[in-house]
Amino acid sequence: MGLTDFVDPYLDPATGFLRNLVGARTRAVLDQAEADLVGARLLDLPAAKIPPTGDLTELRGIHRYLFQDVYGWAGQLRTVDIRKNVDGGGYFVPVSMIERSARFATEELGQDDYLRGMDRAVFIQRLAHHYDQLNYIHPFREGNGRAQRVFWDRVADDAGWRLNWVGVTGQANDAASRAAAERRDLIPLIEMFDRIVTPLGPA
Repeated sequence: MGLTDFVDPYLDPATGFLRNLVGARTRAVLDQAEADLVGARLLDLPAAKIPPTGDLTELRGIHRYLFQDVYGWAGQLRTVDIRKNVDGGGYFVPVSMIERSARFATEELGQDDYLRGMDRAVFIQRLAHHYDQLNYIHPFREGNGRAQRVFWDRVADDAGWRLNWVGVTGQANDAASRAAAERRDLIPLIEMFDRIVTPLGPA
């Protein structure tokens, strides 16, 4: 089979959009359903009691919980290679390397004691590094960014910090992530986190 014969099993051939559980046949309807259903799951996330294992198992549990109403493959590792949907966007980690790469990335996070005990400047620098490592893996066919934000919220909270994602646009996050992945330039990610990291206040 040639490259032009590849068929993405996640796409509905009739619509060209991701197969989904809500019957969405247009991008607008699917995006709205995702926003509504994932938003509702986010509000109930504490009730899910996903174990904070700090690894791919935790990330898969988060993704499964958030997207269970939208995709039948929620929480499952992707089976196709993907890349960022922008001109010149490079591929993420190949399917065959997802689990090995995730194990390496999360073991390194563990060696950093999951970012505990760091002052703000060091926390931001190390968060940028680890965020880049996990983002490059992109283990799911869709929904990586939202699942990862929850993962890093949990890591930050445990380390005594809060991440206020409200001030981060998708465009800014994508640009900072591409700079890190493609040019090994962590400065945009560091600057992004510097704007949103605050100390975790009293419960």
